Amino acid sequence: MLKTPQEYVDGVLAGDRLLLARTITLIESALPAHQELARNIVEMLLPHTGKANRIGITGVPGAGKSTFIESFGSMLTEQGHRVAVLAVDPSSSRSGGSILGDKTRMARLAVDRQAFIRPSPSGGSLGGVARRTRESMLVCEAAGFDVIIIETVGVGQSETTVASMVDFFLVLMIAGGGDELQGIKKGVLEMADAIVINKADGDNRLRAELARKEYSNALHMLMPASANWTPPVLTCSALEESGIEEIWQRIGEHHRIMSECGEMAEKRATQALDWLSFLLDDGLRRWFQTTAEVVAHLPRLQEEVAAGKTTPTAAAATLLATLHGRDG
Repeated sequence: MLKTPQEYVDGVLAGDRLLLARTITLIESALPAHQELARNIVEMLLPHTGKANRIGITGVPGAGKSTFIESFGSMLTEQGHRVAVLAVDPSSSRSGGSILGDKTRMARLAVDRQAFIRPSPSGGSLGGVARRTRESMLVCEAAGFDVIIIETVGVGQSETTVASMVDFFLVLMIAGGGDELQGIKKGVLEMADAIVINKADGDNRLRAELARKEYSNALHMLMPASANWTPPVLTCSALEESGIEEIWQRIGEHHRIMSECGEMAEKRATQALDWLSFLLDDGLRRWFQTTAEVVAHLPRLQEEVAAGKTTPTAAAATLLATLHGRDG
């Protein structure tokens, strides 16, 4: 049975984990009634958000991201922080992707009362995941979590999506003689606020240090995202939990510098405006696709485009003209 918006808000602000989880479930729901309720709740919670350190984490396959997040998150909870881990995963609408496996691999963090790990099923679209993750982040902030970790689980545009909603974007790499430089997009490196070479332990320490120098050289050839911050390249061992503290110190340094120069507030304002544009585009697309005139003509025009009988440009113009004619 659904509660009133105020009951959800009071529960979230009181740190009630059950109501926190139920609020996020409402956010993830596709039912119009749930979506309206979720919008009201998030709007009411908005004054209580914005105080957390928002960290995005991505990484190449095999970089040990789950182990890193568990070690990093556990260190933070031991220091008294409250940590929420959310995922952006466009890969699976049925299983929710590998974040469910990540909860198993992050067993220690999953049972930590100062931590909250939330799978984010995709619903088949990256935009859908982004919407739910962004609103879930705000709810977690209102619930008192002061560090929000948003991780990319899928591949492709998810890195850009995560970078567009966080304060600090960390790219996790491994040593491998420079091969990873070929396997990661230049754009991802340009978005990075720090690159961390994981698995710097045992016989791999020397290779990790060589990789650190390679990535440092690579970053020098790229235009930094901010004139006030030079992304560091660090090494760590999530398995041995070494080098983790320095990463947190650098994140804190970044937050302080960006806040003092005003760039943090500017960045969050820009992200909010970009988010508004995305929601408008997404809403207009949904409205367009469900309009009676479009529903009546779209299947036929799709067949004609697929068969080469008409061009996509002409088909789009025809559909748009039907709406223009209705409005006129």
